[in-house]
Amino acid sequence: MPPAPLRETDLYPPVKLMLEGQGYVVKSEIGAADIVAVRGDEEPVIVELKTKFSLSLFHQAVQRQALTDTVYVAVPRGEGKPFMSSLAGNTALCRRLGLGLITVRMRDGFVEIHCDPAAYRPRQSKPRKARLLREFARRVGDPNNGGATRVGLVTAYRQDALLCLKVLEASGPTKAAEVARQARVKHARRLMADDHYGWFERVATGIYDLTPKGRIAVTDYAAELERLDAAIEQATGNDGTVDFR
Repeated sequence: MPPAPLRETDLYPPVKLMLEGQGYVVKSEIGAADIVAVRGDEEPVIVELKTKFSLSLFHQAVQRQALTDTVYVAVPRGEGKPFMSSLAGNTALCRRLGLGLITVRMRDGFVEIHCDPAAYRPRQSKPRKARLLREFARRVGDPNNGGATRVGLVTAYRQDALLCLKVLEASGPTKAAEVARQARVKHARRLMADDHYGWFERVATGIYDLTPKGRIAVTDYAAELERLDAAIEQATGNDGTVDFR
């Protein structure tokens, strides 16, 4: 016979035992709460039980925060990379919501607390913020649709490569410094030397031309080049400077 499906009530005995070991008096199904634990005059502890992570679990736990600051969610502990990835993501979510997270290993009742309820204090990454703002400043116009997948997105780097592509398509083999001047891409030499798209080749010292793949790209990206030209023209001031903000 297949094993009986796991129930939320199966989580209660090991979680109750763990809390009682910490000196709490524990009772189940008090009001809307699955578990309530009380120790002296301290804030009561509430634990919400579910057989897996779900949006409704977090909804219930957040509602319990109207009763106490000490709210945990408890789920069975799974195995393998998918569960560990889910555990890491949901632990981060619990920290953001000010919740605690408990898992129960059902084969032996082992209870593990992965995080305790606490006020969320976000830590911002200054390097990542700087990269975000650099990409924003360098991006010409707004060529993508918000919510699109990463595949096929037009980045500032691709726009720079397209500008270099356009110069070489019109002029043929050209010195890197001249490509940089005409394309308004300061790092044109490095971009063409790195050649991430396979569009450029160095034909002599400091001189670059298009590869066969690059010539195909002129046609493939004709619409994007047209939009890029329009965005640059719109951003060009009377003094010849370009402001892409």
